[in-house]
Amino acid sequence: MTFELTLVLALLAGAILMFMLGRPRADAVGLLMMVALPLTGVISAREAISGFANPNIILIAAMFVIGEGLARTGVAQRLGDWLVTRGGNRPARLVALLMLIVGSLGSVMYSTGVVAIFIPVALRIARNTGMSPAQVLMPVSYAALISGMLTLVAAAPNLIVNYELTRTGAEGLDFLALTPIGIPVLLLGMLYMMIASRWLGAEAKAGAQDDANAKPRLGSWVEQYQLAERELRAQIAPDSPAIGQSLAALGLTPDRGLRVIALERKRAYGGCVIGPDDETLLAAGDVLLLDRATSTATDDAQTQPLPQCAELGLEPLPLSGLYFADRAQSIGMAEVILPAESRLLGKTLDEAGVQLERGLHAVGLRRGRSVLDAEARAETRLQAGDTLLLVGAWAAIEQLRGQDHDLVTTNLPKELDERLPAAKRAPYAVLSLAVTVGLMVSELLPAMHAALVGVLLMLLFRCIDLDNAYRAISLRTLVLIAGMLPFGMALERTGGIELAADALVGVLGAASPYLVLATVYLMTLALGMFVVPAATAVLMAPLAMALAAEIGASPYPFAIAVALAASSAFMTPVVPANAMVGTLGGYRFGDYAKMGLPLVLLVFTLTLTLLPWLYPFY
Repeated sequence: MTFELTLVLALLAGAILMFMLGRPRADAVGLLMMVALPLTGVISAREAISGFANPNIILIAAMFVIGEGLARTGVAQRLGDWLVTRGGNRPARLVALLMLIVGSLGSVMYSTGVVAIFIPVALRIARNTGMSPAQVLMPVSYAALISGMLTLVAAAPNLIVNYELTRTGAEGLDFLALTPIGIPVLLLGMLYMMIASRWLGAEAKAGAQDDANAKPRLGSWVEQYQLAERELRAQIAPDSPAIGQSLAALGLTPDRGLRVIALERKRAYGGCVIGPDDETLLAAGDVLLLDRATSTATDDAQTQPLPQCAELGLEPLPLSGLYFADRAQSIGMAEVILPAESRLLGKTLDEAGVQLERGLHAVGLRRGRSVLDAEARAETRLQAGDTLLLVGAWAAIEQLRGQDHDLVTTNLPKELDERLPAAKRAPYAVLSLAVTVGLMVSELLPAMHAALVGVLLMLLFRCIDLDNAYRAISLRTLVLIAGMLPFGMALERTGGIELAADALVGVLGAASPYLVLATVYLMTLALGMFVVPAATAVLMAPLAMALAAEIGASPYPFAIAVALAASSAFMTPVVPANAMVGTLGGYRFGDYAKMGLPLVLLVFTLTLTLLPWLYPFY
């Protein structure tokens, strides 16, 4: 062993130790390696930063932007809404559909982005069905990990392995190279979690509650201000005389005891919620959200039609406390306080209504710690320090931030952070994605160029703007990968790769290529328990291909085994996808081990069965 190899191995051991300890951050380790490797004299400073010139770095950055475009336009959220509608109350069916959607979307997005999008969807499913959050969150993270096995661009390890293949003179993988293995793995994972997730609710601890200082959610305001006792939904029947009439003409006004807060209307691409005015014309099938001047606390309050409903042919519909939470993309709320100089002081809410921001309605009034009921609210004259709960369009609520005379915004809900800023551009986002995938599959353009075309389309269609496109790129991931890529070059030049391959061949002897393949897979899996997937692939890909060369086999099954094993970290909370759901699901380390080990063994068996058949050794 040469002195240079000793230095490189010492740096490698140090990097692995830092990855295991989690200190410093993974991207900081990548930066340290960029600085330290040239000091060994094995590679130059230019070669140490050559990872940034790697086409795969550009490809990864572009896929982050495309994924953000899908998120900002609500493509994933609409799939989640479809899931909630179609899944019913059967836990196994919900888990299967949830994993199918997460896995499918994850084939063109990175796992962390997919998990971030579907955590609210999963929690909503748990809330609506009475399931434990633990039963739906781990399936989300596992499906996101498996999605990395579906396409070439779905996970960084795939691109790293592809780079290593081309660097050593082999032909690169195509876009769907992993798909024949990834799809069976996803189906296997779905079947496994349909059975196993039922035990998660009993074993995992309850998820952590929101911090006392965290932003409120719409549901908490619905309960605090007792909105479910006053709000009413009413649908316009096909033969209603209200069809084609305006709200003003029908007398649906506060002076008659009703205020129309919102109107649900079906569109070609699904339903929408709009803020009507007095001149809004009603259509058959429209659903009105009405605020009653008096509260009704009886059990059948939601089914007792008001006189106006009967006269106008409006059919009452049930309204649960989840109404606002389920329509948080369309209807917003805000708490505001009246300052001493407000022009609204001394007025009732009805009198102050005309001076509120257009499209906003005051549906709650709190004085001190007391929330006033509907009767008192209608008669009370506003004082300085009173808190109003406003309901209306998000755009109007966001404009409240700039008002400092009549109203001062004191509380905005958590849902404002989750609002889709480009929901109307969803069809264009899907088109951009389809063009990108089509170019990759047809190989009309290299994968990097195809991804850049997708980014440009997202920008041209205004699915995302440049500022948010730059924010979407995870520099931590890019720095980590770029910093670790030169390690393969350093180990190859010092003979480290060849030395390790010879040692393994010496231990395995004249073993079958199946045993060598299994060894590569298990080594990658073991390293991935403590090291992030991208770094695991950087370290294992050169070794896997060197082993293939030693036994005279094709490099493809061994290289792909590294990519698949790097995405199979089901047993550890270290990987970001699992870490993101850990607290919300109340998972302990043992939960990952108990749930992950059987799945790891199943995926290992399936992979070693399919891989040599699809990519023969000789």
